Amino acid sequence: MSEQLTLDYAKNLDQKDPLAPFRDEFYTQKGRIYLDGNSLGLLSKRAENTLLHLLDSWKKHGIDGWTDGEHPWYYLSESLGEQMAPLVGATGAEVLVTGSTTTNLHQLISTFYQPTKNRTNILADELNFPSDIYALQSQLRLKNLDPTEHLIQVKSRDGHTILEDDIIAQMNDDVALILLSSILYRSGQVLDMKRLTEEAHKRNILIGFDLCHSIGSIPHELSAWDVDFAFWCNYKHLNAGPGAVGGLYVNKKHFGITPGLAGWFSSDKSKQFDMEHTLTPALDAGAFQIGTPHVLSIAPLIGSLQLFHEAGIENIRKKSLALTRFMQAAITQEIPEGGFVFQNPKDDHKRGGHLFIEHPEAARICKALKDKGITPDFRSPNGIRLAPVALYNTYEDVWNSVQILKQIMREETYKNYENKRGVIA
Repeated sequence: MSEQLTLDYAKNLDQKDPLAPFRDEFYTQKGRIYLDGNSLGLLSKRAENTLLHLLDSWKKHGIDGWTDGEHPWYYLSESLGEQMAPLVGATGAEVLVTGSTTTNLHQLISTFYQPTKNRTNILADELNFPSDIYALQSQLRLKNLDPTEHLIQVKSRDGHTILEDDIIAQMNDDVALILLSSILYRSGQVLDMKRLTEEAHKRNILIGFDLCHSIGSIPHELSAWDVDFAFWCNYKHLNAGPGAVGGLYVNKKHFGITPGLAGWFSSDKSKQFDMEHTLTPALDAGAFQIGTPHVLSIAPLIGSLQLFHEAGIENIRKKSLALTRFMQAAITQEIPEGGFVFQNPKDDHKRGGHLFIEHPEAARICKALKDKGITPDFRSPNGIRLAPVALYNTYEDVWNSVQILKQIMREETYKNYENKRGVIA
């Protein structure tokens, strides 16, 4: 930004913001600024209402709630999949709300990782989220393969980002499957999913993506890009609550395949209660369910998705980029000698919904910010993640947060804290 940034400048941006009314939909705390929506989104009034509504359906209908009421539980995973499909650029039949992030990953890998004599390796990267790596290692062991030999992790050249060229260079003839994050959780780098999918398919390799940090933050076109599968959580940018049920996508070209981990709700809905001991899988993404829908943990997502449809993911992305751009410029302008190093991509098309800055005193700084009413996110050993969220954060929030950070650094009040993370970052 070439302009001189001020509080009045921030307020002017807020006055012009078409998404400003959505802030009133959320429970924000007076005197606090929440910048950790990339870890856990705030509660909205819509999400609260739909949770209470489904609780009431249990009260009113008892077991008949499975088929009666405004949101019959029996079809809830599929109906929410249809509502979520526009956020990932897919058809309703390709998307399902079910399980948890890692459970869904295990399901998808057990289904699509089918090693052959010449193709035994799984390709990932060294900056992937730990739980994804744990799951891949586990799946290799279940195939009696050594993860140290058959899990190939592309190296980062700078410890924060991954070059697509380096990933493509590792797409060798011995790779059976590729799993990558759409947005790297530390730096916020957006990978070019379209290009990577095209390159994988040129080599007859299946490819899937972890969308945990991109769902609700950036637009996707999974079907148009021909991605094979994807999975995600719904408690970050989608604001569905702690421990919310996750989601998955399976390209329709794979419909009819038997799920690797079959279960009660993998069944064709019309046959599920025939109680046969031979599974007839659903002929869409529904086949990749395992167990009964967690109705009360799904419920907040109903209300949350209403907000996303009203706001529009393209508008959310536009404001998200503007907020992170404004925050980076404000920190650079206001704290030029603060010792902060930005490790997130500078280019808009490469940057997700959060900034990642490093400082030797990061843990202390995060504790000082929190005591001053700012909620950041610490990542060991020296990273600070800041996520101004389009639906409930303002430019004034960003400006005031930077001023508090400036005060902390000028007065060195961070030195009053131990430079060590808490139990949860």
